Amino acid sequence: MNIDRIKDIVESTPNLSTVLGMEFISTPEDDTCMARMKVDERNRQPFGFLSGGASLALAENVAGVGSSALCPGCACVGIEVSGSHVKAVSEGDTVTAFARLSHRGTTLHVWNVEIRNTTGELISSVRVTNYVIRH
Repeated sequence: MNIDRIKDIVESTPNLSTVLGMEFISTPEDDTCMARMKVDERNRQPFGFLSGGASLALAENVAGVGSSALCPGCACVGIEVSGSHVKAVSEGDTVTAFARLSHRGTTLHVWNVEIRNTTGELISSVRVTNYVIRH
């Protein structure tokens, strides 16, 4: 999925994704997109591990970017985010979120997002439901 148009919008003003250090990436498949985030002082716990909240934010943001790319001119907002964190990630590592669209309705999109560390180990598995607001 080509997300260049949405990426430009997201990166043009300060927001949660820019504050946490998210980088959005296009993919060759029409129903997928990706994002990457370095684990650092912006998104870690005081103990030096990636915050679970930052992982959920990464998943919700990449799914939102995907829905926005599929629905130009619409506002796509997360209405449900549910995840399981299965492994810790230390500061200095980078995580990659791979989002796959599992349902594309006219008003609801459902995404399954896997977040992995640099060695490919699963960190979090997240399901995101987006509401598509047509103007």
